[in-house]
Amino acid sequence: NINVNDVMGDYLLTLVDTLDTLAVLGDKRGFERAVKNTIKYLPDFDIDSHVQVFEVTIRMLGGLLSAHIIATDERDSLGMRLDSNGSYKGELLHLARDLGYRLLPAFEASPNSVPYPRTNLKHGFARSETSSTCAAGIGTLLLEFGTLSRLTNETIFEDVARGALNGVWATRSKRDLFGNEFDLEQQRWIGTTTGVGAGVDSLFEYMLKSYIYFGDEQYLGVFEASYAALLRYARDTVGGYAFFNIDMRSTEVASSWVDSLSAFIPGMMVLAGDVDGAESAYMLYYHIWRRFRALPERFNLFLREPDLAFYPLRPEFMESTYFLYRATRDPFYLDVGEMVLEDINELQRTACGYASRHSVDTLELEERMESFFLSETMKYLYLLFDDENPLHSLDNNYVFTTEAHVLLPLSPVRKAGSAQYPRGSSFSSRKLIHSEHPPSA
Repeated sequence: NINVNDVMGDYLLTLVDTLDTLAVLGDKRGFERAVKNTIKYLPDFDIDSHVQVFEVTIRMLGGLLSAHIIATDERDSLGMRLDSNGSYKGELLHLARDLGYRLLPAFEASPNSVPYPRTNLKHGFARSETSSTCAAGIGTLLLEFGTLSRLTNETIFEDVARGALNGVWATRSKRDLFGNEFDLEQQRWIGTTTGVGAGVDSLFEYMLKSYIYFGDEQYLGVFEASYAALLRYARDTVGGYAFFNIDMRSTEVASSWVDSLSAFIPGMMVLAGDVDGAESAYMLYYHIWRRFRALPERFNLFLREPDLAFYPLRPEFMESTYFLYRATRDPFYLDVGEMVLEDINELQRTACGYASRHSVDTLELEERMESFFLSETMKYLYLLFDDENPLHSLDNNYVFTTEAHVLLPLSPVRKAGSAQYPRGSSFSSRKLIHSEHPPSA
């Protein structure tokens, strides 16, 4: 919400959000230059910026952590290691740690474990902040905060992210469903609609991916319960092609539209092992794209017309296309990727980038390119066609975050220390660390 959040943040958003994209592209010189520029022009996060905790976590914190892990990966899985020649000494991790501490006031001010949705990086939490947040904003912190804890040996970050998940899990309905808007001061759902779209989407994704990446059985348990509830109550029982928006308590259909964010669900279903179900769910979004050469923000299934017609170059459709191709190797998905690439190039390419479409019913463009276009949309498109990419030869538990940042498995912790971990990290102590002020790097 650009009217409430300082989305640009004055902290090199597009550069940081796309650091690992350069690594995935195999551009080591570009990756190294981008890392050096980040370190040079972003010394810390002592910035008077009003940020949404969810967005700054997935875009900035995730971007810093992903690039740090890639640059210090002892296996050098992507051929992008920078610390071996001394040109990189863990500065991105120091930045990530600084940012992590500046987000903690949103948790510390809360009367329970659910964080406030916004804070100020310089001045901290303001009592005038709204107490209304969404399920995705509560639960989509696990990968980044958990990774930061493992790299710094400071458990506070994963502690608060796990506490947030536990907090939202405790308020689920008897049918194991969440709403889409939660008031943390009233401790109740004020928006009881649920599904796989905006406000809820990435919560399910992070339950599953946190289990894959960390191996924590708790995350798997909550995912299996909530995913089973989704399949039982929200999915079209006739063809299995659509997930409806339903009430979390009565399970009655609450609205007649699907949004473009929900196009991530086939990709997540692939990770969950349900490839047949993923292929069925995918076709709805495929046919909408074919009609409009884009995905409108909301499409009314009964009227068969857009309710919200803009398309800001969102990545979710390409994300599912990529995962389905990797799972099936069906050339149909390559054809889809070619179609999407041609449509975006023809309709949304400009002299200095790619622009959001104001409406899928017209060719009118907006002077705006979201950072997730480079971080996600183009990354998934590139990987779809790059069969020889080093990522595809890895047989381990790497994951893509909801911002498509690559989280490679962490290198082993060594007594001698390495650039991936601060000196002396040993995971021997598991204590809660609390600080009123961000520490110096």
